[in-house]
Amino acid sequence: MARWTPHIEAPLTYDYGRYTVCKTGPWGQGPVTLQQLALLKSFDFDRLDPTGPDFIHLTVECSKLAYADREVFYGDPDFVKVPMATLLSDAYNSARRKLVGDKASLELRPGSIEGFGAVVKLRRDPVAMAAGAGEPTVGQLGAGEPTVGKLGTMRGDTVHFDIIDHAGNMVSSTPSGGWLHSSPVIPELGFCLGTRAQMFWLEEGHPASLAPGKRPRTTLSPTLALRDGEPYLAWGSPGGDGQDQWITQMFIRHVHCGMNLQEAIDAPAWHSEHFPSSFWPRTSRPGVLVVESRVPKKTVDELKRRGHIVETGPDWSEGRLTAASRDGRRRRAAANPRGMQGYAAGR
Repeated sequence: MARWTPHIEAPLTYDYGRYTVCKTGPWGQGPVTLQQLALLKSFDFDRLDPTGPDFIHLTVECSKLAYADREVFYGDPDFVKVPMATLLSDAYNSARRKLVGDKASLELRPGSIEGFGAVVKLRRDPVAMAAGAGEPTVGQLGAGEPTVGKLGTMRGDTVHFDIIDHAGNMVSSTPSGGWLHSSPVIPELGFCLGTRAQMFWLEEGHPASLAPGKRPRTTLSPTLALRDGEPYLAWGSPGGDGQDQWITQMFIRHVHCGMNLQEAIDAPAWHSEHFPSSFWPRTSRPGVLVVESRVPKKTVDELKRRGHIVETGPDWSEGRLTAASRDGRRRRAAANPRGMQGYAAGR
């Protein structure tokens, strides 16, 4: 800690039509939004119902591929080489896109890049798979991030905020920590232990394995976007592994479905639990898709027919997004509570 100093680094970016989306580097999970966009860009979302089975199936299956790559390639680039140029390339994603079929994938399918990657062994979660079995939850054991929805109640969460000031400066930030049981305050130091070290792997050779001075592969994932080269949008959400799923969903709805920021946030949402959790004990629930009950029944039935293991949560249980945009002199903001405090304000 005595040697640590803050620094500024360029964001990773991906051009998606008129938009340039900016994320953190692969020391965090931020690039999975960019990878999802690279996979999704060849599908005709302008013609799809945002609550229909095709829309949901495509976003979920592409998220599985992007998150699988997160598991084997991401790590602090100050310590390991991460092939982000390849992971965001047209050639790589064209090949990956061919894996998206009519049926839900039940396997973890990372890409293959010579000289890179690690082997990840899936750990199924028997407690979550048999929800309500009476076993202690991850939160009770002092690790993980509290959630709100079908499988648990929220006792605290990460914070996200997006701000645009009078001069047009934009900030997107996702601060988190201090409320987990794994973050006790050390009286002699005067501060609490960081919560995100639990996201390190301990397996030798994994790009996200623990090392002195190394950044953990955090889930915290603020987002900025330019439109036609001009700063336009800041958005994000609390929610661990769900963050970049909800961030991508909102963006696609806003860009392709004619929704304003509030409509894109309010629309029924979902998340996949297919891939390993970033939180100890890193269990996964292959094929499980959690949707809000506002998703139409005929959509849910079709998703089940395609092989998704669909669980239905309450009406407003998925994502806690906020967003702010600027268009010339005009500023806009949007948010909804979805189980916690969420506000849009201006002056």
